[in-house]
Amino acid sequence: MLQFAILAPFLTALFVPFLFRYIRQIHTGWFILPVPFGVFIYFLTQMGSVSNGNNIEAFVEWIPSLGMNFSFHLDGLSLLFSLLISGIGTLVTLYSIFYLNKNEKLNNFYVFLFLFMGAMLGVVLSDNVYVLYFFWELTSISSFLLIGYWYEREASRYGALKSMVITVLGGLSMLGGFILLSYVTGTTSIREMIEVSDVVLDSPYFTGILLLILLGAFTKSAQFPFHIWLPDAMEAPTPVSAFLHSATMVKAGIYLTARLFLLFGGTDLFFVLVTGFGLLTLCWGSYMAVRQTDLKAILAFSTISQLGMIMAMLGFGTKAAIFAAVFHIFNHATFKGSLFMIAGIVDHETGTRDIRKLGGLMTLMPISATLALFGAFSMAGVPLPIFNGFLSKEMFFETSIHLESTSELVMTLAPILPVLAVLGSIFTFVYSMYFFFHTFTGETKGELPVKPHEAPIGMLLSPIVLVIFVVVIGLLPNLINGPILQPATAAVFGEVPDKHIKFWHGIDNPALYMSLAVVAIGTLLYVSMKKWKSVYNWLPGPLSANKVYDFTYNGQFKLAEKTTRTYMTGSLRHYVLYILLFLVGATGTTLVVTDGFVISTENLAPISWPEIIVAVVMAIAAFGTIVMKNRIAAILVLGVVGFGLSLLFVFFRAPDLALTQLIVETVTVALFLLCFYHLPKLDTEKQPVFSKMINIIISGSVGLIVTLVAIASHSSKRFETISHYFIKESHHLGGGDNVVNVILVDMRGLDTLFEITVLGLAALGIYAMIRLRKEEEM
Repeated sequence: MLQFAILAPFLTALFVPFLFRYIRQIHTGWFILPVPFGVFIYFLTQMGSVSNGNNIEAFVEWIPSLGMNFSFHLDGLSLLFSLLISGIGTLVTLYSIFYLNKNEKLNNFYVFLFLFMGAMLGVVLSDNVYVLYFFWELTSISSFLLIGYWYEREASRYGALKSMVITVLGGLSMLGGFILLSYVTGTTSIREMIEVSDVVLDSPYFTGILLLILLGAFTKSAQFPFHIWLPDAMEAPTPVSAFLHSATMVKAGIYLTARLFLLFGGTDLFFVLVTGFGLLTLCWGSYMAVRQTDLKAILAFSTISQLGMIMAMLGFGTKAAIFAAVFHIFNHATFKGSLFMIAGIVDHETGTRDIRKLGGLMTLMPISATLALFGAFSMAGVPLPIFNGFLSKEMFFETSIHLESTSELVMTLAPILPVLAVLGSIFTFVYSMYFFFHTFTGETKGELPVKPHEAPIGMLLSPIVLVIFVVVIGLLPNLINGPILQPATAAVFGEVPDKHIKFWHGIDNPALYMSLAVVAIGTLLYVSMKKWKSVYNWLPGPLSANKVYDFTYNGQFKLAEKTTRTYMTGSLRHYVLYILLFLVGATGTTLVVTDGFVISTENLAPISWPEIIVAVVMAIAAFGTIVMKNRIAAILVLGVVGFGLSLLFVFFRAPDLALTQLIVETVTVALFLLCFYHLPKLDTEKQPVFSKMINIIISGSVGLIVTLVAIASHSSKRFETISHYFIKESHHLGGGDNVVNVILVDMRGLDTLFEITVLGLAALGIYAMIRLRKEEEM
C-alpha cells in the first residue's frame, strides 16, 4: 500500500490534462482534491502502528543487479514529512482552486504540482540511496516547472533556472557521496548503512562523503551561501510558495541531514559544518528579511532563517536538540504555510505585495489580519501559550545552552552558540512585527491597484486550518508528542525521548530570559527601524552572493559563446576536419599510451580470389569518388563500396549482416540522390596546393588509424570473448536459436528499446515541425 501512496500523485498528474480539456465548466482542482486528502488519511491511519514501533515497508524490484530497487520504509521521521506533504498539499490544492482563475493553464499547474508531491513522498520514504536521488532530482525538475509557471515573465524564468542550477549541482555532489557511501558499506540501503556506521567513520573517504552529501542538503535547504535561489523562487504562484518553500522542498535537505544523523552525528566535522552553517544562515536570513519590501520576499528570507535554526539544532546533536528540531519542523510548516497564503490573499485582494504601499488592512480584511497575527507572532516566538512557535523556539535556546559532548572542540565553541541563537532570533522578531504591523495597521501608504476587501471563505479556509494548528498545538502540544514527535525523534536519534512539552518551566530558566531579551531588544529595533536601516548600505552594501552567481553564470555563457564562435564557422569542411582530427588524435594517443597495437595472424579466415576481386573493386570505387566531377556519379560510385561490403559479408557467411547492409546502403544511396539532386554542381575551381595537402594528410591519417584499430582489435584478446556465452545461452535465456535476434531483442533489449525510443522521438519532432509549418502557411 505504501508504494501506491507515492504512485497516486503521479497517476493524478497523468489524468489532469484530460480533465482540464474535457471539463472546463468546473475548476480542475475540485476533481483532484480527494487524492492528496486520501493520501493524508492513509498516513494518519498509520500513526498508531508507527508510534508503537511497527514500521511499514514496501519493496518493488527495479534493477537488482545494480542494487537499485524501490524499497520504501515508513518510520517516525518519514511519517512526519509524509503528513506534512500530503496534509499541506491538500490545503494548497484547495487554496489554489480559489487563487487561480479557471482561465489559467491549470493543466500545467496541477501536473507540475502533483509531480512534485509524488517526488517529495518518494524522497522521504525511499530506503535506497539511488532511488532517493532519483526522486530528489525529480523535485528539482518539478519545482523548476512550478517556479517558471508564469514563464512569460523574465523574473519567473530567471528564478526557475537559478533554483534548478543550484539544487541540481548540489544533487550531483550528493550522488557522488552516495556512490562513495555504497562503495564503503557494500549496500544501497540507508538502514543497512546506518547499521555499519563504524565502517563509514573509519573509512578514509568519510570526510569526502560527508562534504558531498551535506553540499546536497545545504543547496536544497537554502543554507548560506546557497540561499540565493529561494527569494527568486518567490516568482512562483503563492500556492507553490506555500507548499514548496515553507513545508516541503526546502525541508528535503533538513530531512536528509536528519535521516543520516545516526551515520554522521557526533563527529566534530558534522557539528562544525551543520551547526556553523545553520547559525550563520539563521542570522543572515533574519537580518536580510528586515531589508525586504515584498511580502513574499520577507517570508522567503524568514524561511531561510528558520531552516538555519532547524539545521543548527540537528548539528547540536543532543537528544533534546533533535526533539526540538523535529518539533520546529512541524510548527514552521503550520505558521509559515499560513503566512504565505495570507501574503497571497493580500496580493490577490489589493493588487500588490509591496509593503511600502500597504497598511491599514486590518479594518478592511479583519479575518486575514487575525490569521496573520497568529502566524507572525508564532514565527516571532512571542512567549504566549497560544503560539506553537514559542515552544520550539524556547527549546532551541535551551539546547544551545546545554550541549552534552566530550569533544574539546564542541565545548570550546559552546559559549558562542547562545549568543548567535539570540542574535538571529532578535531579527526574527523584528521581521515578524514588520510583516504584520506594516501590512495591517496604520494607514494605507499609497493608492492600491485594487480596492481592498476580504477574501472569499474558500481562500481563507486553508490558512484558517493551519492557524488552528498553531493555536491548538500551542495550547496542547502533547497531542502530537506521542504519535508524531517522539517516533520521529527516535528515528533520527535512535532513542525514544522521554519529553513532556509544557509552556512554563519556572522562573529559574535561562531560556526564558533569552526569550524576554529577544522580545525587548526586538521591540526596540522594530520601533527604531528608520534610524538604523541605513546599516544595509554597508552590510551587505555592494556585496552580494547573487552578483557572484550572475557573474559566474553569465561568464560561462560569454566564454561558451566566444569559444563556439571560434570553431562554428559555418563551413562543413571545417566541422568534418575537427571531427577527423579529434578521432585520429584521441585514438592514436590511446594506442600509443596503452601499447594497444598488436598484429597477430592467428585464426584468420582464408581469402579466395572472389574476395580479392571485390576488395579491389571497392578500393577503385572509393578512389573514384575523389576524382568525380559530378555529385550524382560520386554517390553511385560510393554505393559500389557499400554493395561490395554486402558481398564480402556473404562470402564470410554472415547473411544477417549482408541483408542489413544491403537495406541500409540502398536507403542511403536513395536519400543521397534525392538530396544532392537539388544541390548546385560541384565547384570545379582548383583548390590551393596547401588545402589539397591538408586533405591528403587528414584522409590518409584516418584511413591508417582505422586500419590499425581494425588489426589491433582482431589481434589483441585482453578479455574473454562474449560470443561463446551468447551462443550457449541464446536458446536457454531467450528461447531462440537465431543468436543475433536473441541478442537484439532479449540480451540487449534495453538498447533496442532506447534506439526505438530515439527514432520515435525523432518522428514526433518531424511531425511537429510539419504541423507547425502548415499552421504558419494557413
